[in-house]
Amino acid sequence: MYKLIATDLDETLISHDHTITQENKDAIQKAIDKGVKIVLATGRGFETVQHTLKDLGLNDKAGEYVISFNGGALTENKDNTLLELVPLKRELAEEIFTKGKEYGDCIHVYTKDKVYVFNMTDEERDYLDGRMPVIETDETNLDFIDDDIIKLLFVNTDFDYLKSIENDLSYLRDDVDVSYSAQRYIEFNPKGITKGKGLSDLCDLIGIDLKDTIAIGDNFNDLPMIQAAGLGVGVANTNEEMKDLCDVITENDYNHSAIAEVIEKFILNEE
Repeated sequence: MYKLIATDLDETLISHDHTITQENKDAIQKAIDKGVKIVLATGRGFETVQHTLKDLGLNDKAGEYVISFNGGALTENKDNTLLELVPLKRELAEEIFTKGKEYGDCIHVYTKDKVYVFNMTDEERDYLDGRMPVIETDETNLDFIDDDIIKLLFVNTDFDYLKSIENDLSYLRDDVDVSYSAQRYIEFNPKGITKGKGLSDLCDLIGIDLKDTIAIGDNFNDLPMIQAAGLGVGVANTNEEMKDLCDVITENDYNHSAIAEVIEKFILNEE
């Protein structure tokens, strides 16, 4: 029996209107009742997913966990207890930020509990509305940020353009892990930090074998955990370029209770 389900949030668990379908909620509760752990695995910071945890009845619960910052942090839900945090080296964060300024892109800079956005656009402001709080700034460098920087990302809906950025920054490949999310972001984490690493580390901490886990997602920042898990699931709206790398693709998309489909098939009706 699978003992843990790690699920991405945006475009996987959460619908386009920023809600979780009742069917998903009901299925998740049934999985919890069977002793299955439900772990949110997100590129966001753990502070910004508390309303989602509350929707699922998992907020402030001991023995329940979140993988955040694409694997850059592990927390136990009880008191948001930090179990693991891996920041970017400051000089590396500053170099990536400088390149983003040169490109003229909208840039997100994540600390443990804040997200600063530079060069905010109206389109990005609309996209973020209802998803997470951010701090817009026109600062020209990162000197004003005293906290550790966990990750950065650049915003553009042209995927070919984002790939060109990865190529342009290929000289950093020994120091950063690059991933893509939400059909609009190129993300930069410390080398080796992925959702797959986060899932593996969490399983080591709580004594669950990776083969007893399911990972569900829709984009390339989810792929490492999809490939690490015992069962790797892409929802119907998963990026076409990675569908063949998933074990299963759901019939339903994120707007039509894909998570419930997985739970019904592999947890509640397990053969």
